[in-house]
Amino acid sequence: MRGDKVVPFHRTAGFQHELISPLSDAIPDWIYVPGWRILLAISIVLTAGFLSRYVVRLIDQPVARRFQRQSIAQTVLRTVRLAVTLSGVAVGLSILGFQVGDLVLSVTVFSVVAGVVLAPLVGSVMNGLFILADQPYEIGDLIELDNGNRGFVDDITVRYTKIFTLENTFLVIPNDAIRDQLVTNFSAEDERTRRSLLVIITYESDITHAQQLIRRAAAEVENVIEGGPDIRIGTARYPASPTVLIHDFGDDGIVLKLRYWVERPYQVEAVDASVRETILSMVEKSEKPIEFAYPHRQILFDDAQEWTPSESL
Repeated sequence: MRGDKVVPFHRTAGFQHELISPLSDAIPDWIYVPGWRILLAISIVLTAGFLSRYVVRLIDQPVARRFQRQSIAQTVLRTVRLAVTLSGVAVGLSILGFQVGDLVLSVTVFSVVAGVVLAPLVGSVMNGLFILADQPYEIGDLIELDNGNRGFVDDITVRYTKIFTLENTFLVIPNDAIRDQLVTNFSAEDERTRRSLLVIITYESDITHAQQLIRRAAAEVENVIEGGPDIRIGTARYPASPTVLIHDFGDDGIVLKLRYWVERPYQVEAVDASVRETILSMVEKSEKPIEFAYPHRQILFDDAQEWTPSESL
């Protein structure tokens, strides 16, 4: 009819559900070209991605001041970035005509997918939340796993823990796997680490002088605590200076146990080696009789029994 108003194709009955959408009403008519929905959805998702980065940069410093633990602050920032990105994805899907009901699977299919595919992921995420709550280690701590791997914690997420090893390699361990291991944290609260070394000397050696010499040798090594106030561990207190006690009476000699504290746990193997070298050097220069014990074997032959080359031991 002549008096009828021409309505664009996007306003026809097939798109009546968009008439109630404020987003569709706000879009000008000139933008409605073939494929405009896909282009607009992609643009919104990309914009949300860039916007998420800007928001994270904007709240980075306030979040860092609010949370003292770096792992918690990084988790909050990742959550904010994910929320902004998912919001853009949701808007893009709504423009493409997807409804929430169209994306929901049946109960049976969803249970199978969740049980087979999502169970490991959910388990890792839950363990990550436990790690963030229990605080067994923090970013920057030096830890050692029960398999001998040692390194610094580089990152903690809800899915995995990244460790920068002393061999200059990265270990990315799922949180559900690392929670099943024994983790030794050398940087928790107090970095001072107690070390021990067994030294065996002969029974003929001057034991008192040997104890003094070994104690002095350990104190001269760099990074070994020479003395000071007692170090408290729980309710117990231990002397800060090196101590040497008789540990055992062995078959080959007297076993002395040296205990000493290292200021930082980052080079304990090098410190242990220096302690051994210093002890060896002082023992060799000692004026009093001190000798390292080692196994001695004495073989006796019975002369009454004739031995022939054909007989073998």
